[in-house]
Amino acid sequence: MLLSQVAATDAFSALRERMVREQIEARGIRNPAVLGAMRSTPRHEFIPKGAGPAYGDHPLRIGFDATISQPYVVALMTELLKPEKTHRILEVGTGSGYQAAVVSQLVSWVYTIEIVPELARSARENLARLGYANITVRAGDGFAGWPERAPFERILMTAAPVEIPAALIAQLANGGRLVAPVGPSRFQELVLVEKSADGRIRRSSHGGVSFVPMRRK
Repeated sequence: MLLSQVAATDAFSALRERMVREQIEARGIRNPAVLGAMRSTPRHEFIPKGAGPAYGDHPLRIGFDATISQPYVVALMTELLKPEKTHRILEVGTGSGYQAAVVSQLVSWVYTIEIVPELARSARENLARLGYANITVRAGDGFAGWPERAPFERILMTAAPVEIPAALIAQLANGGRLVAPVGPSRFQELVLVEKSADGRIRRSSHGGVSFVPMRRK
């Protein structure tokens, strides 16, 4: 059975529909593919027991000083990426695997790096159990990116560096887009980096966000 078919029939589908309608569409997200991925991804499967309501309008702690992002922020970052079916994406900060699960439905492959080995292992096992077959999870330092798989058409960061690492800009393909929270504290700006066909960089801000700081080994 396809993931979308499972999602349509599980007991949480009404909660996901309400989440999309009230938290995401109401705030201006319009990409139909992004909305469809948010409707079909079982967010409750990525939440530790006792962490809180899976479909609430807020982030939740998942252990190891990490969080799963607010649903609207997941949708906003995914829409800013403008993912396409032919794209290979690098994600820095796997966490629970939820963001990777969402975006994997819109692209060819997701390569995702997590600094905490325990989170990388649990995300890998959970994604496999749920049937997400086009995601590769690696435990490692996201500041270095994934050079042997570069370049990437899209890069997504779910932890906040003070500045975007130069290695990640270098691994972004010409014509690519990178979305990241950037700043020195728990309150950052959401930044979109666009690399032109000739390698020039354009940067724009898309509002304030709050992410955990990006960590190094």
